[in-house]
Amino acid sequence: MATQEALANGTLTTLSAQEVKEFLDQGRIVLIDVRTPSEFAFERIEGAMLAPLSSFVPETMPSQDSKGIVFHCGSGLRSKKVAEKYLSAGHEGVAHMDGGLAKWKQAGLSYITIDFGSGTEKVTAMKPAS
Repeated sequence: MATQEALANGTLTTLSAQEVKEFLDQGRIVLIDVRTPSEFAFERIEGAMLAPLSSFVPETMPSQDSKGIVFHCGSGLRSKKVAEKYLSAGHEGVAHMDGGLAKWKQAGLSYITIDFGSGTEKVTAMKPAS
């Protein structure tokens, strides 16, 4: 369930992996992965864009006029830092995914990995944690 936190510079919404999946499927959000390019290349959520924390510039993010921005990383720590940086740049609100890709995978949601034997991408999913 989404939670909201009022910060000094705006509102940070924290979404579960299931909420992010639902909003992504509905075309309501732009999902931005803030991990490193090598992490992104190894495994990623289909449809996510890459904007690494190490080179993050809030002004280069898409407008939230038609779709909300949701940041994610591997665990939720880096995405929260990026979200706070985004809010500090003068934006009123933004969201990030609680628990990052780890929670996404634990929920049994599909993601893209590389098959190192063939060098091709494949869609995979873990069994949901009980």
